[in-house]
Amino acid sequence: MESIGYFLIGIAALCWMGLMFFGMLKAFPWGVIGLIGIIGVGILFMKVFVERVDNQEDDYYSHNVDK
Repeated sequence: MESIGYFLIGIAALCWMGLMFFGMLKAFPWGVIGLIGIIGVGILFMKVFVERVDNQEDDYYSHNVDK
């Protein structure tokens, strides 16, 4: 049930990003500035996501240390 919810949210986010991308291309000279900003934020998000997934130390402490 939870995975279906995440899947639907992911689809909605991809559609929203696609519409925003095409909207910025329509506003060509000024839309490119926003497009560059969105791409930069997306790259930073992917960097943080990959670092979190690959970090085994955080996984160890989240599973084995009492709070």
